[in-house]
Amino acid sequence: MRMPMILLLLSAVALTQAFARQNDGEPSLAKKIARFVPTKLNVDLSGLSSGDRKALKKLVEAAKLLDSIYLRQVWAGNPALMNRLIADKTPEGRERLRYFNIQLTAWPKIDNEKTYIPGVPDRKPVGANYYPENMSRDEWGAWLIAQPDDAQKKAIGFFSVIRRGADGKLALRPYSEEYKQFLVPAAKLLREAAALTTNASLKKYLKLRADAFLTDNYYDSDVAWMDLDSPIDVTIGPYEVYLDELFNYKAAFEAYVTLRDEKETKKLKQFSTYLQDIEDHLPIDPKYRSPKLGAMSPIRVVDEVAIGGEALPGIQTAAFNLPNDERVTQAKGSKRVMLKNVQEAKFKSVLMPIVAKVIDPSQQSLVAFEPFFTHILAHELLHGLGPNVITINGKQTTVREQMKALSSTLEESKADISGLWALQYLIDKGVLPRSMEKQLYVTYLAGIFRSVRFGATESHGRGMTVQFNYLYERKAFLYDSTSQTFRVNFDKVKEMVEALTGEIMTMQAEGDFEMANNMFNRYASVGPDMQRALDKLSDIPVDIAPVFPVLK
Repeated sequence: MRMPMILLLLSAVALTQAFARQNDGEPSLAKKIARFVPTKLNVDLSGLSSGDRKALKKLVEAAKLLDSIYLRQVWAGNPALMNRLIADKTPEGRERLRYFNIQLTAWPKIDNEKTYIPGVPDRKPVGANYYPENMSRDEWGAWLIAQPDDAQKKAIGFFSVIRRGADGKLALRPYSEEYKQFLVPAAKLLREAAALTTNASLKKYLKLRADAFLTDNYYDSDVAWMDLDSPIDVTIGPYEVYLDELFNYKAAFEAYVTLRDEKETKKLKQFSTYLQDIEDHLPIDPKYRSPKLGAMSPIRVVDEVAIGGEALPGIQTAAFNLPNDERVTQAKGSKRVMLKNVQEAKFKSVLMPIVAKVIDPSQQSLVAFEPFFTHILAHELLHGLGPNVITINGKQTTVREQMKALSSTLEESKADISGLWALQYLIDKGVLPRSMEKQLYVTYLAGIFRSVRFGATESHGRGMTVQFNYLYERKAFLYDSTSQTFRVNFDKVKEMVEALTGEIMTMQAEGDFEMANNMFNRYASVGPDMQRALDKLSDIPVDIAPVFPVLK
């Protein structure tokens, strides 16, 4: 059972400082918990019909069921660990349970995967709970090549786990069987919500997604999700592959139950009309550009009502770009969802306090919410541009398969830096105001320090470290050792952003894992100047801990 986030955090603040520092010099759990500031996310439900209000409650219930699936996907020992922590009534045990309920893992990425719980392995399984922990890469390779084509596709696909049979050999097990005890009731709730809403597109999506939970065929429901046009905008199912650090094959279950902000959605639709133009001018060899993108990708601005599964623990998602299934993105493109109430909370509670400490005073006034919001949008848009399905040695493959464990971090780096490049392109075309130009780069620089604090092993934070070091080495960012603050060098930054965009996209287009690995080996570590700035941020929250309204 997951305790309410607000109770966890407020209780931690009230504890004494008996555990101010742990024996090894690590900050106490109370201090680690305090990095996540409780923040109420306001949502206006007044525009919903009676049926949609009832449907919304069903969807919130379904989202909660995904917590139990995700808990099991992280580590096979997670359910037993949670029960052990619940049974531990000591002050230390209560602290550990509070932090576990925030992170849902014994190895938080924000702590560089160092565990805070005695009696668990020192390191988390690199393949999470998608593969046997004692499976070697050689065993995997030999088993995979011996499988028929259909089984091979499922084995490297999103929706299956690998288990050992009674004979000790590897065996394929679909999600619908592995997580049946949670997916069956979740499917039932989706069908009940479908019966309550009068919105045809929502009704269609929920029915198809309920079917997918029981069949592992997610294609039709992903297509229906792309066409969803409803006041309630729900995303629920297996999507991101961050947990699978062995191969980046397997998808974790997550849920976002949201309400659409119609005014902001309409304002941002203009960006979709420029995607092909941006693709046609990417700073890469023209042969790597797509001459015809898929259907125009929808953009939705929404406010969160509830989350579940992988969306719940740790750093909160500000926006997402889905689905990840290349078959869907080729046919329909991908949808960008901007979580506005989350972004507003992050900007106010986290980013602005950071600005005051690490950005040169002469540039602090250039940090603003609009470029912050717009760059997150561009980040999500650019996930769908550039290399995706590629050809290596005459064989069609994907960037995800070629980049293996680096795939997620490299893709986040690409989206960040190319999103910045794309916004500059739109400024130069006159689509966006020239007044945003300097704001954009300084707000991006401040945002780097926000993201790097997510942890050296977290995909977004590690990707931001690479970008910072690349740009800092080339004097696009300058450091004042007296004030220990950074500023943007406007004479260099535009050129260097374009160069890094080209390098990353070319690596992806050519499936050059070695070149990508070399880049990360060179740039993925926090240097002394950045560390001095980060050390000044110890009293600033790393992220928000969302507090959701109670639905009645």
